[in-house]
Amino acid sequence: MSDRSVRRLAIVLSGGGARGAYEAGVLSYLFDELTRVRGRGIQVDIVCGTSVGAINSAFLAAHLLDPRHGVRRLVELWQTLRVERVLGFGWRQASLVPRLFAGAGAAGVFDVTPMARLVHQEIPWRAISRTMRSGALRALSITCTEVSTGRTVLFMQTGPGTGLPGHSPPRMLMRGERIGPKHALASASIPLLFPPVAIGRQLYMDGGLRQNTPIAPALRLGATHVLVVGTSRLVRGVSPGTSLELPTASFVLGKIMNALLLDHLDTDLATVELLNDCIESGRLAYGPRFEAELNAAAARRNGHSLHQVSPLVIRPSEGIGVLAGEFLRRGGIKSGTPVTRRILEWLDSGGKEADFASYLLFDGEFARQLIELGRSDARAQRDHILDFLSELDSAPPAPSGPGSPYSIPPPAVG
Repeated sequence: MSDRSVRRLAIVLSGGGARGAYEAGVLSYLFDELTRVRGRGIQVDIVCGTSVGAINSAFLAAHLLDPRHGVRRLVELWQTLRVERVLGFGWRQASLVPRLFAGAGAAGVFDVTPMARLVHQEIPWRAISRTMRSGALRALSITCTEVSTGRTVLFMQTGPGTGLPGHSPPRMLMRGERIGPKHALASASIPLLFPPVAIGRQLYMDGGLRQNTPIAPALRLGATHVLVVGTSRLVRGVSPGTSLELPTASFVLGKIMNALLLDHLDTDLATVELLNDCIESGRLAYGPRFEAELNAAAARRNGHSLHQVSPLVIRPSEGIGVLAGEFLRRGGIKSGTPVTRRILEWLDSGGKEADFASYLLFDGEFARQLIELGRSDARAQRDHILDFLSELDSAPPAPSGPGSPYSIPPPAVG
């Protein structure tokens, strides 16, 4: 359907540090290669991101008037990254590490100045408002974690005619603000590695601690279709037997990072599938009017509507931690100070995976590898994506205003 009011597409970008290059590859396929295949662009209504996904989301939102040019520039930035452009670490930072673990203020291991400079200079922040005024984007949401309370804070910038959701669930706060560099930097501030960022009178850190893949804000902003880009491989079934030798510290740290920052996507998808089963079961038990009556009751109770959401998930077909380990062992990293290179080499656990290092490998050559993986994985789902976009074009009218909670059919997971 040509009328944009009848459906809302949200693009949701996950966190994952240097793994964000994978997202750039997926976006490159969607807005460049696939656009040529379809003969037309993809209309995006809502963009949501967490951590490095917040940075990529802001970049995409700022370029939606010319997304093909935007994603090409995003890929170029990732491919030309050098570690020292993101991770500031010298002897001064090294001297602060003992104080950090001795109970001093959690300023972070790395100096955030290089990353802040990159985020300020490379994203045309004012273009986000221009994009919204043009009608090319309805909303941008960036997820952060409030240091003082540990709750999730959703910073939302909306365009004309789009309001904020009227109700915040427990442990979550929605705030309408003009999105800028500080929001993206706060969302990407991995605890202890980077210092928290002040916004107003509060300190904020990585939003991925509680919401690494921000599906919830997309749905609360009224998305009817959600395209999710994850940064972790889907693990199915029982893991094969492994050595019972004690793992190295860097290996354990990598798994802790995965548990904190990556594993929420599978939980979110399981939850929305369960909710979908409930609503489908209600239709079977009570007939076709079940959904309308449920919506009427929900509207009386809290002003919300419930509506179906069609999801599509694109995620790595290979373990990025494995790729990082292979990259480090073949001496692939050439950029960075000697101290930084030594840290990254230490983070290679010596086993098959280097998960912790994969968050910090802001190296152009490694990024190039992840970009190609993202393109390849998206290309492998070409038929699913075309069907998804076709469904998007023919979707029935979306409910007026943001809706939550939500129903969602079983997701197409790559």
